Amino acid sequence: MIVYKSTDWWEALRHLGSSKIIRSLFKRVLYVGLYATFVEAAAVEFEILKFTVDKEFFTFLGIMLSLLLAFRTNTAYDRFYEGRRLWGQLTNNCRNLAGLLHARLPAHDQARRAYLAGLLSNFPLALEGHLRSKIKFHNLAEVEPGHIEQLRQAGHVPSRIATRLQEFYEQLLREGLILPEHLITIQRHHEALLDVAGGCERIRSTPIPFSYSYFIKGFITVFILTMPFNLLDSYRWLTIPITMFGAYALLGVEMIGDEIEDPFGKDSNDLPLTQMANRMRANVHEILGVDLHEEIRTLADVPYSVVF
Repeated sequence: MIVYKSTDWWEALRHLGSSKIIRSLFKRVLYVGLYATFVEAAAVEFEILKFTVDKEFFTFLGIMLSLLLAFRTNTAYDRFYEGRRLWGQLTNNCRNLAGLLHARLPAHDQARRAYLAGLLSNFPLALEGHLRSKIKFHNLAEVEPGHIEQLRQAGHVPSRIATRLQEFYEQLLREGLILPEHLITIQRHHEALLDVAGGCERIRSTPIPFSYSYFIKGFITVFILTMPFNLLDSYRWLTIPITMFGAYALLGVEMIGDEIEDPFGKDSNDLPLTQMANRMRANVHEILGVDLHEEIRTLADVPYSVVF
């Protein structure tokens, strides 16, 4: 995701090329400009392809296309926002768990505190890799000997980490460090971890139906191809930049929708899952009073840049 200050327009424009989708969009708009140039030259200079599209009909098509694009964009953004909401919920529950257990664990018990901080930090890091089909096990904390190797063999790593956390709570209960009523409160936040994981998997595994996406792409293509013929008699050579500008708007909206409908990828407009997972790790260690290496801590906050 491109992290930027929304109020700083010039800085945002300076980093415009950081977005892969913008670079791809410019290429497509250039192709549309070449096509419009060919149509204009054929109609004006060589007097072939000299016909126009009825303006009322073209306006009607434009209205229909705008409604489709509005629905397409809203649907894609709803998926993006739900993904961000789920990760916000994950952040809150990790902090709540750390805070609740911080109050119950003895201040001098650094071993249990470090174990809990490592497990809680591993969950968002593992979920980020799970959603992107590549877990970076070297970034996970080795909370005990053989822990990472056990995770490598697990079919669903976040579930395995959540299970270890549940075992830890039960152990604290047996040792009298927490009471049954404490476990009930802890359980509510713990169950939310896998609820978030399931919600994210639902978004990732349920794309926009192919027929709907294909229909909009086909509609946009036909609309752009007929646009020069609607403008020829009124704008002559100005048809080229006008067509390019129209294509920029239509193609841009559709391409952005394609990109953000899966908010857990590594496109420039997807969610910065790695940064959010590192922020949770820093928060959890701070709450539990466990030292964290400064280089790892700085990963939670980045300057204006592209982060994943």
